[in-house]
Amino acid sequence: MVSTGPLSMLPPLLLCISLLLAFCSAEDPFVFYDFEVSYITASPLGVEQQVIAINGKFPGPTMNVTTNNNVVVNVRNKLDEDLLMHWSGIQMRKNSWQDGVLGTNCPIPSKWNWTYQFQVKDQIGSFFYFPSLHFQRAAGGFGGITVNNREIIPIPFDTPYGDITIMIGDWYTRNHTALRKTLDDGKSLGMPDGVLINGKGPYRYNDSLVPDGIDYETITVHPGKTYRIRVSNVGISTSLNFRIQSHNLLLAETEGSYTVQQNYTSLDIHVGQTYSFLLTTDQNASSDYYIVASARFVNETTWQRVTGVAILKYTNSKGKAHGHLPDPPQDQYDKTYSMNQARSIRWNVTASGARPNPQGSFRYGSINVTELYVIRNKPPMKIDGKQRTSINGISFSNPKTPIRLADWFKVKGVYKLDFPDKPLTGAPKIETSVINGSFRGFMEIILQNNDTKVHTYHLSGYAFFVVGMDYGEWTENSRGTYNKWDGIARTTAQVYPGAWTAILISLDNVGIWNLRTENLDAWYLGQETYLRVVNPEVTNKTELPIPDNALFCGALQKMQKPQEISSGTLLGNAPKLIAAVVAVAISALISLF
Repeated sequence: MVSTGPLSMLPPLLLCISLLLAFCSAEDPFVFYDFEVSYITASPLGVEQQVIAINGKFPGPTMNVTTNNNVVVNVRNKLDEDLLMHWSGIQMRKNSWQDGVLGTNCPIPSKWNWTYQFQVKDQIGSFFYFPSLHFQRAAGGFGGITVNNREIIPIPFDTPYGDITIMIGDWYTRNHTALRKTLDDGKSLGMPDGVLINGKGPYRYNDSLVPDGIDYETITVHPGKTYRIRVSNVGISTSLNFRIQSHNLLLAETEGSYTVQQNYTSLDIHVGQTYSFLLTTDQNASSDYYIVASARFVNETTWQRVTGVAILKYTNSKGKAHGHLPDPPQDQYDKTYSMNQARSIRWNVTASGARPNPQGSFRYGSINVTELYVIRNKPPMKIDGKQRTSINGISFSNPKTPIRLADWFKVKGVYKLDFPDKPLTGAPKIETSVINGSFRGFMEIILQNNDTKVHTYHLSGYAFFVVGMDYGEWTENSRGTYNKWDGIARTTAQVYPGAWTAILISLDNVGIWNLRTENLDAWYLGQETYLRVVNPEVTNKTELPIPDNALFCGALQKMQKPQEISSGTLLGNAPKLIAAVVAVAISALISLF
């Protein structure tokens, strides 16, 4: 007997729901985060101050995702000013809408929610996030991003026993608004008050340099194990030397590329850079060990207190760390030491990356360059009566209408597509001038540093090949020194004072992408531009359309709808569709009874 009542619909409906869920699970998974960005009070250097926390934590939580995951981050802005979150090093394939910088996004107003949705497409490695507006990174709001390999893709070393994220950076006891005002007044920030390790001040290794009562970071490890340690310099402008007493650091990866594995007793980590090391806990446990992050290229006597010190503690340790800190590099009279160390970092071309094919299958050294930009910075100077920084004679002015929005809605006069391909000879000027990149071109950029301190340059949307660096002025003949085989592919590159660094970029990612110094003071004063890469053929295959929840400002302000109040995680478009279909199916099922 065949049933014709409501119950007869139950198996088909359940089958539809199960098939739907099975289909969804076969797609790239979604990972959800809620970020409540707010002020808290902390005293990392013994002075009570206001810092920016994520979910009440300083630093914020580490985002742990896997290659090809769709990442959904609901950001609740509880600050008293606008906010944008930037995912430094995440390439946002076809999706500059989610990059979290003023060239692509209107700011999230105070007390508003906004949901980022992006995919970590074909990417692995160690990165970090931070707030990109108003000098806010100087107050915190940063945290690590770990992008793991899919299980089917091998990593080029044995699976570590543990994974440890370390945030290092220079720090001021003045809050970010006071630091901002100092720069607006045309003054230098001066020497930092210290260096933090994971948001905490130094261990009291020296009674005269470190006051009593400072909370310090302790990292506890088991003896005889190997750990992966991911270290990011999230500071303002100070290059730091990172080292662990009596331990070797086996470099394994930097910003998405596996490296040729080499041991270092210490490594210079410049502002905005991230490295991951394999640390083997093979020392005796007679005492704890110092973890040190100290300032580089400064007067070490004057800057002695600007040193971060944490503790590596074995579970069977028999006592506290004591004695002198491990020595920093002794290169006061050899300015090539750090550069030679940087040159020694090479790409592991035999290792798989995010995909099964070897990383080295990209033969960048045999590709013809289609565009050349020689980009030179200068120390801060007066431009139109204001203290500003510049590159190629242009001090960048962020428009009220983001560049990507202006393109999408055809708003004229927002920017000029005329960034000079070599330094201007006239007086510097303040403009919104953008680089015109050719889709699928191969661009060579020479970063020439005429400032007196190290600068680290970052390009959103891309990993570029660092193929050369040297002191002096770059010339056409400098190409003869390039590494054309295994130059590291990464998202940031340091340029030493009076020196140049050459990078190569395959322009295959459509969008508006930020090129800037990571030195926060110089960035704030105008040392940035954008790289515009447009596919002349309009297609969603090379760039995703504007997101449904896009914010509007500037000339498009009237398009902005009032904030929709919501709680909990906001789902992205694909999960919304899934949830809606399941809900309809369940509702139909219930209505039958």
